Amino acid sequence: MDVDGSSPEPRSDGGSVAGVPAVPPGDSTPTWRERKARTTGLARLTYEYFERARYEDQVLRSESTYVERDVLGFPTWPHETVRNASIASFFVGMILFLSATMPPHIGPPANPSSTPAVILPDWYLYWSFGLLKLDPLNPELAILGGQKIMADRTYGVLANLVVVGFIAIVPFLNKGSARRPVEQPFWAAVGVGGVVFAFTISLLSVKNLVPMNVDLLFDLTFLLPVVAGVVTYAVLKTMREGYTYDLNRRYYRLRPPR
Repeated sequence: MDVDGSSPEPRSDGGSVAGVPAVPPGDSTPTWRERKARTTGLARLTYEYFERARYEDQVLRSESTYVERDVLGFPTWPHETVRNASIASFFVGMILFLSATMPPHIGPPANPSSTPAVILPDWYLYWSFGLLKLDPLNPELAILGGQKIMADRTYGVLANLVVVGFIAIVPFLNKGSARRPVEQPFWAAVGVGGVVFAFTISLLSVKNLVPMNVDLLFDLTFLLPVVAGVVTYAVLKTMREGYTYDLNRRYYRLRPPR
């Protein structure tokens, strides 16, 4: 009831009065934005986050005197929390959907009395398993009568220690503040070469399943990473001069030297 005793009329602007449900104007169907404005919970919070971020970014662009946009930081709550919760909810939903629609096939139980023809670790350990198959690189010393100084298995374990140690020490060797590969072509080339080596050494670990000559595969395992690193370094080195020129020009245009 209103102050004058009359009954409130339903509003047609998306709101409600005294518990009376909102109705669209006339016989029209509410738009997606109108329905979104009346939702609650995580969906509403996510919508408000993106709209607020877009609005603040638009205001900052219109008020800024710089040519490029300023760096805008958002607080952890609710901006970062809502965004991360939305992304996590999406991927969890996708995992549940795939597990419900495409369940994994369960084969027959393993026979403990027979050894499988091919024994492999999990796919993300193929690179480590491939380092255990570097038998041709283990030298046979003439002073020992053609014998190897260590067993092939021990040689593979030491190869794992060398590779893991190199990966662990790289952050201490590269102390630069570059954020783009073009700013430091050498370390970018090292990274590309390492990724390619991880892929090729993984193929070497499953050489019985790869339709390729074993000797050729062994040569490509160490040749392709070097080629990929050299090509990456050459391309980024060529791009660096133009990148530096554009960066300096943009910097001095934004903040002229005093």
